[in-house]
Amino acid sequence: MPPRKHPAHLALVLLSLACLAAPVAPAAAAPLKVLGFDDMSCQAWVRSRDEAEQRALYLAWMRGVLTGHNYARQSQQVSAISSGTIENYVNRYCSEKPTGDFGDAILRLSDQFSGRNAILTK
Repeated sequence: MPPRKHPAHLALVLLSLACLAAPVAPAAAAPLKVLGFDDMSCQAWVRSRDEAEQRALYLAWMRGVLTGHNYARQSQQVSAISSGTIENYVNRYCSEKPTGDFGDAILRLSDQFSGRNAILTK
């Protein structure tokens, strides 16, 4: 005579099967934490045009972002790129999106120049 199954055991098996069959929602990406300047607006970038020291700081930070991208995505690296190319890209981005910020501009540049051509999600 086979052993009888307990109702609690049967309920546990059914619950387990239900959990396995339930659709799994994709995990929401955590918001990107940009460690930059207090004012990362395109207006701040435009204002720095005649402030050589501030502009140099912004460009050094942007080169650091690109280096971080290369470290994180070693198979899709941004090649050697001049500060002039970076500056021209950010100038164009900020003229097209004056209410944007130059942090987003450098992320878009990394997308384009790494060959990813896909937007990094925040």
